[in-house]
Amino acid sequence: MLIHPERLFPADPATRKIAKGLYEQVRSLPLISPHGHTHAAWFARNDPFPDPAKLFVQPDHYVFRMLYSQGVSLEELEIGQENLSESRKVWGIFAKHYYLFRGTPTRMWLDFAFQELFGLEERLRERTADLYFDTISEKLSTPEFLPRALYERFHLEVLATTDSPLDSLDHHKAIRDSDWKARIIPTFRPDPVVDPDFDGFAENVARLGEKAGEDTSSWNGYLKALRFARDRFRELGCTATDHGHPTARTADLSDGEYAALFRRIVAGTADAQGKELFRAQMLTEMARMSLEDGLVMQIHPGSARNHNRKLHEKYGRDVGADIPTRTGYVDALRPLLDRYGNERDLTIILFTLDESTYSRELAPLAGHYPCLRLGPPWWFHDSPEGMLRFREHVTETAGFYNTVGFNDDTRAFLSIPARHDMARRMDCSFLAKLVVEHRLEEDEAVEVARDLAYNLVKKAYRL
Repeated sequence: MLIHPERLFPADPATRKIAKGLYEQVRSLPLISPHGHTHAAWFARNDPFPDPAKLFVQPDHYVFRMLYSQGVSLEELEIGQENLSESRKVWGIFAKHYYLFRGTPTRMWLDFAFQELFGLEERLRERTADLYFDTISEKLSTPEFLPRALYERFHLEVLATTDSPLDSLDHHKAIRDSDWKARIIPTFRPDPVVDPDFDGFAENVARLGEKAGEDTSSWNGYLKALRFARDRFRELGCTATDHGHPTARTADLSDGEYAALFRRIVAGTADAQGKELFRAQMLTEMARMSLEDGLVMQIHPGSARNHNRKLHEKYGRDVGADIPTRTGYVDALRPLLDRYGNERDLTIILFTLDESTYSRELAPLAGHYPCLRLGPPWWFHDSPEGMLRFREHVTETAGFYNTVGFNDDTRAFLSIPARHDMARRMDCSFLAKLVVEHRLEEDEAVEVARDLAYNLVKKAYRL
């Protein structure tokens, strides 16, 4: 047995018993995945996943960043290659180094998939590498392991991808026009056309204008093109935007100020301070647009992205060299909140990689402003300990109902059930402690457990 049925529950017998009872109430609820990085093309084409290395190693920066930290080169793992030339060799390297994941959430997610999906019982290591590779490869070739079949097997109710405003969304259209009735929707991620430091920013803005039939060399034309793009997404079921800014800074410039700033941005003459001010203004503009069209706004600040310059230059973005940074929200969000913070029809979900802000800044903000909600522990903190710390730090001020349940934020499709299962177990463990301490009645804990697992995310993301 790779995973224990009572994993993650409290050690204290009385608390564990209550946690198990709560978990039984929520374990089989449908999964809502409102934010992630799976590909619509998988489900549009419904082709078999090619092999274990392509499925588990190549797309998952949690995996290859750990291997890289221990001296395994990305060349050995064939990262960045469209097709793996030596998949079994890559898998063997992964298996040989699997011990590196001891104690990490990644180990739990992977073992969940290995046992629950592929029926494997012996631990992955160098001598079992071929057994794993052959077993997984064989099953991936069967109809039960096609992307659409797995979507249904996972009991997914909604799966949101993350997409550039320049994306044609053809794969989403193909899914919509097929006879398959799953709900797979895009999420509007405008970073390529609102972040002046994004590679190819000027060309991206020009393409945005071409798609919309607008002149994006002017501020008004640029805003019209963004609204056009948002409408394209909404037509295909999009309910949310996502903003991966380096900071949470917002601004509220006058018409003349932001028009002048935009001219410097598109001309490429703005300095670092001007670029940061532009990003800050664009968060406020995105909030304005969300109030108009109803899209929920997610802000994911605080990551020093592409920290390893050599890897970024060789492999591009998203190779696992992103590092959390200190992030301030109280002063950074004030311009946006001064303008829109009291709007009950606006929903802004805040995420953080800086846990020190949970009780000091984020919980008090979300516990006051009608438009704010707190996203779950994200990325480096989407672990059992991170989930527990989150509940401990924010519940006293924001309660449960200014949070939005759980999202998996993953590129690794097969880890989705494991991630949700982990979140449900940790929430039930936290609630069980409140029951044992007579801070919450057990019938209330059942209601909260269901809300955290299912209801809150549907409400927050307007699903």
